[in-house]
Amino acid sequence: MYWNQTEPPEVIDIPDEIVDLVFELDCRQLPVDHAYDLSAALLQVCPWMADEPRLAIHTIHVAGSQNGWERPAHSTWNYLQVSRRTKLRVRAPQTRVRALLDELPGTHIEVGGCPLILGTGRVKALSKETTLFARYVVAATGPNQAPGEHDFLEATALALAKIDIRIRKAMCGQMVALTTPQGHLLARSLLVADLGMAESIRLQQHGLGPQRLMGCGVFIPHKGIHAVNQSV
Repeated sequence: MYWNQTEPPEVIDIPDEIVDLVFELDCRQLPVDHAYDLSAALLQVCPWMADEPRLAIHTIHVAGSQNGWERPAHSTWNYLQVSRRTKLRVRAPQTRVRALLDELPGTHIEVGGCPLILGTGRVKALSKETTLFARYVVAATGPNQAPGEHDFLEATALALAKIDIRIRKAMCGQMVALTTPQGHLLARSLLVADLGMAESIRLQQHGLGPQRLMGCGVFIPHKGIHAVNQSV
């Protein structure tokens, strides 16, 4: 854990060169571990997404407790029950917004054997929140390479320093294995708090680590440092 003194907040405008696109979806259920299958299905619709380094696909998230329903364990054989309020989000550069809003709505895809229909999309600006959360940040590509929490946070601090972001407070969650045809990607959730506002926007724009099309290293706003593991 990192924990340094809080600094006064900045006030800045949110640039729009990178935005989130939020799409309605019609889907009854999805595997909990669906990052690869979702990416592969969308790449079938828009193959050019693979050549856009600034583009990321958020994994589809369902809250951990709904009317007594508990979020099942991470696996490809456990399923999330998807509500009508659930959305698909794609983070994209402004130059790709029109193409995505034109090409994705009305698309029928299959994610882990589950049919999904994409509806209309809208543009949403990045967040000014200074506490950000990534559900998955790639930690290793095999079980013999998995770093401990301390090493993971140290590597994170070094990577963020390269884009001029200084960690003040950060926490990581337990390791999870994301299924791909090539084997498992080991990832941790990561919460970073007390960022400057410019740092927050930069982290949302740049992301962290590889596999952005599988939702890895994609940061969203979070209310604060608590219950990181419960947010995965």
